Amino acid sequence: MTEVEEGQFNSLADRIAALGKQKNFNPGAEPPRKRPPPPPPPIAGRADDDTAVSAPPSRPCPPPPPARRDARPPPPPPPARSSARPVPPPLPRRTSTQSGALVLRRDSTSSEASQHSALSPYSPGRTPSTLSLRSQDGVRPRSMAPAACDPASLPPLPPSRRESEAKAKEAKAQRASIARIPSVPTSPASPPKPTLPPSLPPRRPAPKPEAAGNILDEAKKAARKLPPTVIRGFGSSTSTKTHPPTKEAVDDDAPPPLPLTSRPSVAEIDAVSARSAAPSQQLNDCWICRDWSGPDGVAAQYPRASLRRNDPVGYLARALCDPFPSYTDKARAIFTWFHHNIFYDTEAFFGNNVRHKSVEDTIFTGKAVCQGYAETYKAIANRAGLECIVVGGHGKGFGHVALKKGERPPPPKPDGHAWNAVRIDGGGWKLIDACWGAGHISGADRRYKQEFAPEQFTRSNEKFGLRHFPRDSSHQFRADGRVVPWDEYFRGPIDGEPPVFYTDGHREGIAEDSVEPKEREIAVHSGQVVRFQFSKVCEHWTSQKNGLGGPPLLLLSIHGVNGGKDDMVPIETNGFWHWVDVNARDLGAPGQSVEVVQITQIDGRDARGVTASEYLAKRGRVGMAWSYVMKWELV
Repeated sequence: MTEVEEGQFNSLADRIAALGKQKNFNPGAEPPRKRPPPPPPPIAGRADDDTAVSAPPSRPCPPPPPARRDARPPPPPPPARSSARPVPPPLPRRTSTQSGALVLRRDSTSSEASQHSALSPYSPGRTPSTLSLRSQDGVRPRSMAPAACDPASLPPLPPSRRESEAKAKEAKAQRASIARIPSVPTSPASPPKPTLPPSLPPRRPAPKPEAAGNILDEAKKAARKLPPTVIRGFGSSTSTKTHPPTKEAVDDDAPPPLPLTSRPSVAEIDAVSARSAAPSQQLNDCWICRDWSGPDGVAAQYPRASLRRNDPVGYLARALCDPFPSYTDKARAIFTWFHHNIFYDTEAFFGNNVRHKSVEDTIFTGKAVCQGYAETYKAIANRAGLECIVVGGHGKGFGHVALKKGERPPPPKPDGHAWNAVRIDGGGWKLIDACWGAGHISGADRRYKQEFAPEQFTRSNEKFGLRHFPRDSSHQFRADGRVVPWDEYFRGPIDGEPPVFYTDGHREGIAEDSVEPKEREIAVHSGQVVRFQFSKVCEHWTSQKNGLGGPPLLLLSIHGVNGGKDDMVPIETNGFWHWVDVNARDLGAPGQSVEVVQITQIDGRDARGVTASEYLAKRGRVGMAWSYVMKWELV
């Protein structure tokens, strides 16, 4: 916008008249009053100030208010100020560089007019500060720059609310991260050997008579720390009776004398330590190594012929389970009783004449199939206070044929077998099979063989499920909570038939799932070395602990190259693992089989405990007998 040269006026009236002629100037109904003359020049101390400020128009003073009669006298006037005022310090001188940085702006007539038009002349007490300030000689006023300020000298500002909340949140997150750091798990250390208890501190000598009073006064002055309050369980709301202290306890603060006559000897301390350490050795999570002699012994004391005719279920529940507080021992006693008293009804099973019988008929006749075993077990367990159910489904028992390699499983049909699930110590469900645990059917003559199978009670639910598939999937009771489908159960852990595993393998504590090679068929012309290996069901399992005597000697029966030379190779062992390596072509010809056998007799004597060197020394010289443990087929 182009600036217009402002005209020169000789008086204030000429300037006001010029402003009235402009278009945007709207005078009020009353013409503006004549401004008073300019104020007198400043004092001598301010002679160098060349700016003049116009004063506001004068107004008539209002009449004084009427005087109040009841008004209080006015306060005394303040003391008069002295005319001598302290002169403020002079401003710092501006350098030429600071003065040159400011650019003077030339006034515009149009901007002054627009500012005057927005100002009302009737506003009382308003000073027209928008008017241009000019000196009388036409010299522009001197521009003043602000004083220099050093930001570093200013005090720091307090943190804002957002910064405070951010710092608090960061500190909280840091504390939470420290609390979430898990501690480093430490490996369980072996229990330390029992040692003598720490010796008692030496007794202080009796104080002298003259110092006894001072010691007693100091003890009374010291504040005694009370023990923490006792938690009384459900009776916490009831107050306990407090007995007043005896006179001896109040008067004498010293401890009572130590009874030396009842101090135990070193031998007694060692005996107590041995007794306290014994339960920790017996209580373990390994059911295979657990001592079941208690419940097994009780189960053998109540034969079926000695039972009462009235209420046999209640009698067995009390006789078998009352001696044991443990739910696990109760369940074991019932399980073992079936081995001694109930036989599998082979006549009804193979004659297709299986009929349902009551629990009492099963107990007194001593014959049942799998359903009768399960229902009778449940009845005795429930009467003894155990939570027990009957589980129906499919079992890989007598007559089961494993799938061949690449063969698809049949449609789901979970029936034909029954077993039990019982709650044991800790509240968990345990799967057991009293039918298969009491004995089994021999494959040759289909006769029942009464042979105890404790693994049907001790094996885990996961291994139990390898040969049992429940009709209700919620009855698998796996520790991992996974539900195994029908196809996975029927096919098994491998694609094909597993090796034949005989009963003697279970009796000798061999884990069936540890056997390798896992497939039944072995290729003779593979040109490889075949590793035969298997392990015990538990690292604690030994023949001596299970009442079998010394460890048996296991041999691998092979037929040589092209099946022309039979031989029995001793299998190495370290007490837990058994293994032997043989070339595939030395196993025999296709169509033959390879077996793991156990030497039972040498020269008419029991062969348990015989070593491999003793066997090799007598081989071919004396008669020997053996039994089969497992078998593979050569292809």
